[in-house]
Amino acid sequence: CYYNGEGTEKNLERAFYWYQKAAENDNKNAMNNLANCYKNGEGTEKNLEKAFYWYQKAVENDNKNAMNNLAKCYKNGEGTEKNLEKAFYWFQKAAENDNKDAMNNLAICYKNAEGTKRDFDKAFYWYQKAVENGIEVAMHNLAVCYYNGEGTEKNPETAFCWFQKAAENGIEVAMHNLAICYYNGEGTEKNLERAFNWFQKAAENDNKNAMNNLAKCYKNGEGTEKNLEKAFYWFQKAAENDNKDAMDNLAICYKNGEGTERNFDKAFYWYQKAAENGIEVAMHNLAICYYNGEGTEKNLEKSFYWYQKAAENDDKNAMNNLAKCYKNGEGTEKNLEKAFYWFQKAAENDNKDAMNNLAICYINGEGTEKNLKKVFYWCQKAAKSGDNIAMNKLAICYENGEGTEKNLEKAFYWYQKAAENSDKNAQFNLAVCYYNGEGIEKNLEKAFYWFQKASENGHEDAMNNLAICYNNGEGTEKNLEKTFYWYQKAAENGNEVAMDGLAKYYYINNGTENNLEKAFYWYQKAA
Repeated sequence: CYYNGEGTEKNLERAFYWYQKAAENDNKNAMNNLANCYKNGEGTEKNLEKAFYWYQKAVENDNKNAMNNLAKCYKNGEGTEKNLEKAFYWFQKAAENDNKDAMNNLAICYKNAEGTKRDFDKAFYWYQKAVENGIEVAMHNLAVCYYNGEGTEKNPETAFCWFQKAAENGIEVAMHNLAICYYNGEGTEKNLERAFNWFQKAAENDNKNAMNNLAKCYKNGEGTEKNLEKAFYWFQKAAENDNKDAMDNLAICYKNGEGTERNFDKAFYWYQKAAENGIEVAMHNLAICYYNGEGTEKNLEKSFYWYQKAAENDDKNAMNNLAKCYKNGEGTEKNLEKAFYWFQKAAENDNKDAMNNLAICYINGEGTEKNLKKVFYWCQKAAKSGDNIAMNKLAICYENGEGTEKNLEKAFYWYQKAAENSDKNAQFNLAVCYYNGEGIEKNLEKAFYWFQKASENGHEDAMNNLAICYNNGEGTEKNLEKTFYWYQKAAENGNEVAMDGLAKYYYINNGTENNLEKAFYWYQKAA
């Protein structure tokens, strides 16, 4: 009565007093309740040793609730030394005496091999028993069994049903997992709006994983309108609640100014937190901060350290950057063999930039023997993965018959693919194909078009050839002013042929004022 405020005002001190009196008079239920008071500091000071003592006394008098509570003491080391074997023993005793909570706790022991051998079949059995006795959290645990196929056949539909039941009964982790089912279409139809709603419910119930996923929904506009400010808010909440993935995501917000002002110092702080918590992608991002001096002083040694940590944890982008460090001697001694090793690791993990870099190793014999067949192989892999530089190199392989049979049509195909993706070298090479009729019919208009595109993207050889097109009226109308303009651009960008052409223009006064000093200057540069 005093404990619950039934028939009188609630008074925990008096409740404690009478529990103590009854316990001292051998009332086993009072012993258990007295232990609860000591455990929770209700009506008296918290005292885990006395709580343990009275749970033990109640157990000796066959109180099944006390058996479950005593097991918890052994499991968590509360009021006694931690002892998982004794915890398992008392959970089992309590469960066999129909304590509903103990059934769930016993199942956890079997699942996690705590105090006993791992046994998914027995875990499933006891989760099922606990569910039949109305334990809501066991509904979630049973759902996990069906989801993963632990102790029973994998059944996404049944898993979904139990996640839903548990979620509707207020189990926040079930709310989160139910959201994931809706998000991925597991055991039910994909429904991003419902996924968002359950992520939101779970987040509002302090589930840190749900906070992170809710933020992603706001960031990507999944199941709700895109809202970077709300995404930032929930990433921050999740990160402050020690969600490791959210720490990295929050850092990205600060780095890119998404939902908040750009702040490299805070980005660095959260990348560091996430990296120290084992998030591989954060290790890589932290390395980039040290490499570029973003939010911290530039430090190539620390950059190398974190690239190495991330690479050893299977981050493929870090593998590629670690290889670059070894290749260029940044933050470590130059070591072409180790550079080759990590380019190869990254390439085998489908990093397309590394595939291209590995091909360069084989081209130049850096850290390995020269091997044109392997150059062709890795250029082809990278090109098919969408790497523009590799597409251009693959085309060169086909054009010159390097590592494969010569095939001008395939060379043209890959030059065209790369050119359409704005690779200036490929644009120039494609123009040459059209100009000379290699792998395609000769077409001076298209040659002119691609020389112009490559020139506008800063390709100095293309600038020179574009000048020639204007000079000769090839693929366009003859235009001496534009000829001069592009010779000048190409010459200023270091093209020696253009330097010679520009010098001639100054000398013979084609398209510009006669200027012997400038003619001499450019002849001298070209020479």
